Amino acid sequence: MDKFVIQGGAKLQGNVRISGAKNGSLALIPATLLAPGTYRLTNTPNLRDVWTMSRLMGSLGAFCELNGNELFVDTRNITSFEAPYEHVKKMRASFYVLGPLTARYGLAKVSLPGGCAWGPRPVDLHLKGLEKLGAEISLEQGYVVSRAEKLKGAKFHFDISSVGATGNVLMAAVLAKGTSILTNSAIEPEITALARMLVKMGAKIDGIGTSILEIEGVDDLKPVDEETIPDRIEAATFLIAAAMTNGKIEIEKVNPYHLTSVIAKLEEAGCIIDVNGDKITLEMEGKPIATDIITQIYPGIPTDIQAQWTALMLTAEGNSKVVDTIYSDRFKHVPELARLGADIDIVDNSAIIQGGRKLSGATVMSSDLRASASLILAALVAEGTTEVLRIYHLDRGYEELDKKLIALGANIKRVKTDII
Repeated sequence: MDKFVIQGGAKLQGNVRISGAKNGSLALIPATLLAPGTYRLTNTPNLRDVWTMSRLMGSLGAFCELNGNELFVDTRNITSFEAPYEHVKKMRASFYVLGPLTARYGLAKVSLPGGCAWGPRPVDLHLKGLEKLGAEISLEQGYVVSRAEKLKGAKFHFDISSVGATGNVLMAAVLAKGTSILTNSAIEPEITALARMLVKMGAKIDGIGTSILEIEGVDDLKPVDEETIPDRIEAATFLIAAAMTNGKIEIEKVNPYHLTSVIAKLEEAGCIIDVNGDKITLEMEGKPIATDIITQIYPGIPTDIQAQWTALMLTAEGNSKVVDTIYSDRFKHVPELARLGADIDIVDNSAIIQGGRKLSGATVMSSDLRASASLILAALVAEGTTEVLRIYHLDRGYEELDKKLIALGANIKRVKTDII
């Protein structure tokens, strides 16, 4: 088990390259089940979640090999249609194999998912969408079993705009017989990237990038090579870190269009931002301006940065409010931030932050991926030394975060520990 030991007070300065998107990669990998063959997925981040998905694919009979940031996938020898609990419990995105297996092989047996320890994120929409396409769904000993001789096109409306459900149903619909129309579909960049890969494989999809997807099913798809889009959450995290530390950084290999709402809020908070192609430069002088945010589905402020924004507002003068409309209980970082001296009140799905208080180093514990990031950001500005435990959560979604922060001037060390 590892922990981070962080000495606060350093300004972040320099350049950092943004990795491929975790959530983007986790959608592309299961899509390879739709067409037996070999794939090369470039800009794949070297993360715990990617390794978990690769092991899950291996349990199905696929071969996955990650060399640097290039993932080679061979799905020519699928021998099993069961995604076992030992893999799925570690990561909710494992549920993505349900749609492709059902569409390609007519059978999928997938354990009910695990993953982050916060918030009910039911899979009902995944199952209702597949049922609408003609799959027979049953729950057997903790496993979702999906059967279909041949899926058939249908109209389906997502009651909630769900990234996971949209991806799963979309992957199933591309091999269904006839036309499918999916309304209130998620329009997050990761779904758009998945749809574009499917089209490259031979799928017929209209409305990509909109909430209405029209899919004309095809009989077969072909393997392709594909590049994973940049990780917009990692990019936002680094921009916030620079703002907190009164630093100046340039992030590279990023898509600024995926960060429009975040950039607007950072500018409102007093940051000086320049966008040039696939690079974003941020400079911060003085304390941030207290700025409220409300998380929303894309293109709004993503829920995946609310914990980091909460940390930023600790350094602002005055009070601010963070409202999470996506998940009502995603505030497990708040008690740990309090150990550093933060003054935050939780009211329903909102955090009321008293800015301007001095933060002091302490030992804190991560509860989930984005909570980990918020604790590290707060530690960067806290006086003294902070130890952040359970950083395996962080390793699920940030590629070499400590090394990238060190390159920007942060005083952070990864240390082995016996504390679980």
